[in-house]
Amino acid sequence: MPRVPSVSVTDLPTEPGPGSVLLDVREVDEWELGHAPGAQHIPIIDVPARTDEIDIDAEVFVVCRQGGRSIVAVEYLNSIGFDAYNVDGGMVAWQKAGLPLTSDGDPGSAKIY
Repeated sequence: MPRVPSVSVTDLPTEPGPGSVLLDVREVDEWELGHAPGAQHIPIIDVPARTDEIDIDAEVFVVCRQGGRSIVAVEYLNSIGFDAYNVDGGMVAWQKAGLPLTSDGDPGSAKIY
């Protein structure tokens, strides 16, 4: 299996800004429990139909729960011209690293696991 470009959670910008996108491809229920502030949410099943919502000129850091789905999304995005990177360890690694989390309900209760 070809290795996809990857980055550690500790090497990511904590707040996506101009030139970078943190794309969360987890399911809606996972997103609602907790996600990175400023992340863009498109469930993996919807990515092919919604690529026009992703900034083609940005570096796209793709995250899921632990890294399986994001690898698939990175392979797809790179094959159609994006500059995409897999986030190693996904949101589990994000939470373990103590990085900020928020949720659509009570931000204080945001969690991944």
